[in-house]
Amino acid sequence: MSKILVIIPCYNERESIIRVIKDIKGLKENIDYVVINDCSTDDTKDILIRENINYLDLPVNLGIGGAVQLGYKYAMLHDYDIAIQIDGDGQHDTHYIMDLIQPILNGEYDATIGSRFIEKKGFQSSALRRLGIYILSVCISLLYRSKIYDVTSGFRAVNKELICIYAHDYAQDYPEPEALVTAILNKKNIKEVPVQMRERQGGQSSIHSFKSIYYMLKVSLAIIFRRVTIRRVK
Repeated sequence: MSKILVIIPCYNERESIIRVIKDIKGLKENIDYVVINDCSTDDTKDILIRENINYLDLPVNLGIGGAVQLGYKYAMLHDYDIAIQIDGDGQHDTHYIMDLIQPILNGEYDATIGSRFIEKKGFQSSALRRLGIYILSVCISLLYRSKIYDVTSGFRAVNKELICIYAHDYAQDYPEPEALVTAILNKKNIKEVPVQMRERQGGQSSIHSFKSIYYMLKVSLAIIFRRVTIRRVK
């Protein structure tokens, strides 16, 4: 039987984290979880302790990339076969977890992405965010010959090989698109799985208003730079 772990990066998610954990525990499948408390400044840590939630505590704020990478290190250390990443804000519906991991369990794919843009149902994000996602998708498609629509989705799953890769190589700032590039460069097969997402159940997104433009530019440049660097090495 495959060992499966859900990684939950968490920063100031006092309003939603209990519900997220209850949803995971309510699944029929035997799935473990770990919350990565990224030095929350509210009482999230107190809630994790009070509710006896399995968590790792970062002494300084590393951001989403550092928190998720710690989760992959934990998964590698404990020899998990599949790791699933979900957000701590309640946006990701845990009932889609089996849909997400089944192609990996079948040995057909190395990674899956929970995509809101396949069936275009549920919460679709703001128009500005969708524009940024589209540009990043086009950028990855042109540079790496891999078409992925929901490149910023934080709802994803990977097999043991990618767990080990991400434990050692994971972008620290706005990492989701760059993590896809890492998988592509390692010749891993990626599949998008249709899911419906919800609006965040509490807290505040780290990417909002015109910060979305900064996000798009920064990640696009990182993706382009990585392609150029690889060509020079060759």
